[in-house]
Amino acid sequence: MVDINVIWLTIKLAGVTTGWLLLLGTPLAWWLARGQSRVRTAIEALVALPLILPPTVLGFYLLIAFAPQSALGELWQQLTGSRLAFTFNALVIGSVIYSLPFVVQPLRAAFWQLPESLLEAAAVLGASPLDCWVSVVVPNCRHSFLTAASLGFAHTVGEFGVVLMIGGNIPGETQVLSIALYDRVEALHFNEAHSMAGGLMLFSFIMLYLLYRHGHQQSWRIQS
Repeated sequence: MVDINVIWLTIKLAGVTTGWLLLLGTPLAWWLARGQSRVRTAIEALVALPLILPPTVLGFYLLIAFAPQSALGELWQQLTGSRLAFTFNALVIGSVIYSLPFVVQPLRAAFWQLPESLLEAAAVLGASPLDCWVSVVVPNCRHSFLTAASLGFAHTVGEFGVVLMIGGNIPGETQVLSIALYDRVEALHFNEAHSMAGGLMLFSFIMLYLLYRHGHQQSWRIQS
C-alpha cells in the first residue's frame, strides 16, 4: 500500500512549485513575448534547456550548487541555519528550474498573440498597468494560465532524475512518488510498484484529457 505521507509530500511539492512557477514565470513570459532586449533569445533558450537536457545533468549541477561548501549552500546555511541539499527546499528550487519551460512557453505564446490594440484601448480609457492585467490580459489568457499551471503541476509530480540527485530518498522529507516507485522496484515489491505506476499514469492521462477537453470547448465557443 502506498504511504499517504509520500502522496502528501508529492502534492505539497507540486503545489508549492506551481505557485512559484506562476509567480516567476508570468513576468518572464511577458518579457520574452513583449521585450526587445538583444539577450532575449539567449534567455529563451536557457529557460527551454530543461526540455532537452538530461535531468541527471541538471540535478548534478544543482547538487554542486547546493553543497554546503558552495556560495549558495553556504549563504543558505548562514541565513537558515540548515543545509540546502537533500531537503524539501532543494526539491522546490530544482523543480521550479526543471518545470519552468512548461509554464513559460504556453504563457509566452498567449502573451505574444494578445492583440496590442486591446492594451492600447484599455490605456486610452485610463486603465493603469494593473487594471490592464486584471481586465484585459488575465481574461484573454486564462486558458493559457490554466494550461501552464496544470502542466507545471503534473510535470513536477512526475519528476525523477532531478529530485533524486538533489533530494535523495529520505522518507517524510524528500521521498516523493517517483522516488518511492523506484524504491519499490529495487526492493522487488512489484505489487506496490504497479499501484504507484498505474496511479501516476492515470493521473497524467486525466490531466491531459481535461486540458484538451477544455481547449476544444474554448475553440468551439470561438467558432460559434
